[in-house]
Amino acid sequence: MRRISCTLIALASALIGACSGHKPPADAVSTAAPVRAVPVESAAVAVQVRAVGVLAPRDEIRLAFKVGGVINSIAVEAGDPVHRGQLLAVLKRGEVDASVRQATEGVEKSRRDLERASHLRADEVATEEQVQDLTTAYNVARANLDAVRFNARFARIEAPADGVVLARLAQPDELVQGGQPVLVLGDTSTGWVVKTALADRDAVRVNLGGAAEVTFDAFPGQSFAGKVSRIAAASDPMTGTFEVEIDVSANGARFVRGLVGKVTLDLDAAGAAAATLIPVSALVEADGPAAIVYVLDAKASAARRKQVTVGAIVGDRVIVNAGLEPGERVITDGAAWLTDGRAVRVVADRG
Repeated sequence: MRRISCTLIALASALIGACSGHKPPADAVSTAAPVRAVPVESAAVAVQVRAVGVLAPRDEIRLAFKVGGVINSIAVEAGDPVHRGQLLAVLKRGEVDASVRQATEGVEKSRRDLERASHLRADEVATEEQVQDLTTAYNVARANLDAVRFNARFARIEAPADGVVLARLAQPDELVQGGQPVLVLGDTSTGWVVKTALADRDAVRVNLGGAAEVTFDAFPGQSFAGKVSRIAAASDPMTGTFEVEIDVSANGARFVRGLVGKVTLDLDAAGAAAATLIPVSALVEADGPAAIVYVLDAKASAARRKQVTVGAIVGDRVIVNAGLEPGERVITDGAAWLTDGRAVRVVADRG
């Protein structure tokens, strides 16, 4: 019984000593985990949005014959490069040439009728009114011949500029109407654009001439500078998004229509509140916007586990939307090995 009493007294003394505020022995300090900590920042950040778009020539020209007819030949396929003035397609000339001959004969007949009436008028056989009517008929025939010749000149399609054939919409021996598109040409001389779509909350914060950066999987490790050249004034009725075009400089790269580009756009941050930022390395767990960090409790020299809500990543830092206040210190190096309440000692950076 005496031995049990002594044990209880010893345990009570130990508990009293632990609560009395005496410093722990030196070996307890040596068990504190070494960490590095940085203060939570509050700063304005450049807001960006990322989107995916498709590369295309700036200008796309739909080429058609002026008159209808049967296609004789098409000399190009989709994807072929073309040069200004190059012959691309022609109609069968039978009907076109017949129209030219008919109009030519009409002019010749009108000329003969007018000459005959003029001689008769000199002999006072024909009236002045008849001569005037035949003069009008001759002028109309000449104008009709000019129109037929003009149409005949456009019974063939020539490339209006250097570019690439984007689509071939007809085949030889196919009957087409006047104005019906036969080829779609991309004018590469005017440059290239990436067309992307943005939600309304982002589209209203994009500025014409704003900077952009574009990358393509086809050109790994290479980025292309761009700028916003057009912002749609109305949304797409099907998707509710706004189309945005970004001018992109090829810088010697072999651009082709249809390349998928990843676009990073700078948004207008005017009037935006300062953001709370911490290093990405301070996050020990993350599930969507929910994340866990350890905050330094300087008084107790301990780590405190905290749940925070995070937003976008800006460089090597992440925006914290809730859970931290500027001035708090978050643990970076060594945070992955901590538990809540673990004793820590801050190690100063060297160099």
